[in-house]
Amino acid sequence: MYQAGIELFTRRQLFLRGAAAAVSLANLPTAGWLAAHAQTVTVLATPSATEGPYFADEKLNRSDIRLDPSNNIVSTGFPLLLGVTVSRITNGVITPLNNAYVDIWHCDAAGKYSDFAVEGTAGRKFLRGYQVTDAHGNCRFLSIYPGWYSGRTVHIHCKVRLYDGAATTYTFNTQFFFEESTTDSVYLLSPYSSRPNRDTRNTSDGIYNGSSGARLLLRLAKDGSYAMSSFHIMLNA
Repeated sequence: MYQAGIELFTRRQLFLRGAAAAVSLANLPTAGWLAAHAQTVTVLATPSATEGPYFADEKLNRSDIRLDPSNNIVSTGFPLLLGVTVSRITNGVITPLNNAYVDIWHCDAAGKYSDFAVEGTAGRKFLRGYQVTDAHGNCRFLSIYPGWYSGRTVHIHCKVRLYDGAATTYTFNTQFFFEESTTDSVYLLSPYSSRPNRDTRNTSDGIYNGSSGARLLLRLAKDGSYAMSSFHIMLNA
């Protein structure tokens, strides 16, 4: 079946393309020239950000974090599929990091975090969970688009931990942010629309500005009634 964006070739076309490639390869600079003109490529590690006051180590191993297991209520909001890839940087080489524990947590559409008395949510466990990365460094979550609360721009918290048995050997904290135009569109929908006039945007958020927030932006694509995004965390671990 033909797929848009994929060019199909006959055997003759492939042969001619291969011959042209052979000619161009013959005219490439020598290895000595390449070594003399090589450039160093710098791989930037993902910026860290504060853990924040609302982390609770619930140890909820699940990809769908919308359900509150304390009462079986599902958090309402625009569904968000989030893929996270974790890699290690070693001497400029990026290697997928498997068996990394990735926690994410964020507030609900009303701006509340679960399991904190100050939020009126003690004992609740919505919008929290962790996954363990596979051999490709990948893990996936199903959540909702976060709400907002006073003094902070819209964000998702993320923690990556490595273990040796039961001992934690490495911990990394960061936060994911959203493009303002996307948030403005989502917040026209219910239940977000019941809380207009959020008071903090990316450019006025201290954590966004202090952690190179522009490098932590999630860029979303919409597929029907879902938003989809992914983020590649690169660690000097």
